[in-house]
Amino acid sequence: MATTGMQLLGLVMSLIGWVGGFLVCILPMWRVTAFIGNNIVTAQITWEGLWMNCIVQSTGEIQCKVYDSLLALPSDMQAARGFTVMSVLLCCLALTLGVLGIKCTKCVGHPSLEARLARVAGAMFVIAGFLYLVPVCWAAHSIIRDFYDPFVAAPHKRELGPALYLGWGASALLLIGGSLLYAGSSPPGIPSSPTFSSGESSPRRGGGATQVKGYV
Repeated sequence: MATTGMQLLGLVMSLIGWVGGFLVCILPMWRVTAFIGNNIVTAQITWEGLWMNCIVQSTGEIQCKVYDSLLALPSDMQAARGFTVMSVLLCCLALTLGVLGIKCTKCVGHPSLEARLARVAGAMFVIAGFLYLVPVCWAAHSIIRDFYDPFVAAPHKRELGPALYLGWGASALLLIGGSLLYAGSSPPGIPSSPTFSSGESSPRRGGGATQVKGYV
């Protein structure tokens, strides 16, 4: 019962992490305008994401434009596109295997095969969490480096956007959820912790005592 609870908790956490990672992939809020120097008062705010950039006017109007060329993007954003897309697809496959492998579903019918599927799904969720974590940390490093670079003009400096914080949370959910799913999916016949029984020792002790009595 405890292992089933671990499986369900891990699958739910991984599902929430997958939804959060999908939002990270599509949201245009990886980089936002930094209000420093003469940019404290501005009539517009710039958002930059993986697929488009948006300009938010002071009146509330939002204008977005898809990037014309992939090669024009910085190297960290190009890599982030590939990593996040691979992570989303990997989570889709892991979710399918996880639903088939958890103990409360009887889709497969073989406990040993279900345990293997659940373990593979947990490992895939962990890998997907790392695939989210790498581009988010890389993008954050580039933003912080350019922010403190004196040779970068103030209008071109950016701050960490909400999508990066959401990406860190999604990565944590996937890593923890995948680990719980893997740990709670031990194959049948393999105990989660070693057990020691004293049933075998009592006959031996009794047999030794009878032998001693016979000699006496």
